[in-house]
Amino acid sequence: MSVWLPSAPCTPGACVETRTSRAAVPRAAVRFAAVVALVLVGVLVSLVGLRPPAGAVRRWSRWVVRASGVRVRISGAAPPTGGLLLVANHVSWLDVPLLGAVRPARMLAKADIRAWPVAGALVARSGVLFIERDRIRALPDTVTRIADALRGGAAVVAFPEGSTWCGRGQGRFRRAVFQAALDADVPVQPVRVRYRLARGGPSTTPAYVGDDSLLASVWRVVTARDVVAEVDVRPVVRPADHLDRRALAGAAQTAVIDMAAMVAHVPEVGGGCLPAQPSPAIRASLV
Repeated sequence: MSVWLPSAPCTPGACVETRTSRAAVPRAAVRFAAVVALVLVGVLVSLVGLRPPAGAVRRWSRWVVRASGVRVRISGAAPPTGGLLLVANHVSWLDVPLLGAVRPARMLAKADIRAWPVAGALVARSGVLFIERDRIRALPDTVTRIADALRGGAAVVAFPEGSTWCGRGQGRFRRAVFQAALDADVPVQPVRVRYRLARGGPSTTPAYVGDDSLLASVWRVVTARDVVAEVDVRPVVRPADHLDRRALAGAAQTAVIDMAAMVAHVPEVGGGCLPAQPSPAIRASLV
């Protein structure tokens, strides 16, 4: 298996909460239309080649999440300028606008998206960095292109788990993308993303996992109530403080692991996800 193609054991049936009622349909339809409208605005801006200021992009990103009915809570802040590698755990399609609300950045996307009719050209115009996830030999060139973008002062968003998880477990951070931060000598900004209910418990409703379709996931989110996205911007990790990409990836993963969820989650027999394996330091802190 390629380093770009890890997989998570999460599935919609085993891991994802579904709470839909007929009474929620009219409200959900309005939310869905609002999300589509905001996305279309973003597409039009991309088509005409406008470069909106960072503040406008952050507000638009928040609006996309809020339009879906999910409240947003962001704690901490990322450096506003300069090369920066933003890394986060990956749960939902909502993660992308949430990271955009932290700092507008270039995204990593699989290369086959470039061949999609219409959408491929639009994505390419947005500054996405394409990766050939099924070709290990292409990995060095991908790392070089990411490093070049970072040296040029851009922020780049990556989800090093390489696959979405439902939030009750987390995957191991793959190391390749951290080599780009080392080569460019730019800081790594860990970001922890969690989805919770307004009353405090965790929510897997926004998870986009397994064979789930994007349409089904979006509809599940817009029909839900009282979901809150918590975005915790952790202190930056500096490459100079770590010997190699393995150590850098480990430090970033330690910063985003949700220990409370890891301790609380007891996997069901016969299905569902397993918690991520914590580092020795984290295991010691749980004893």
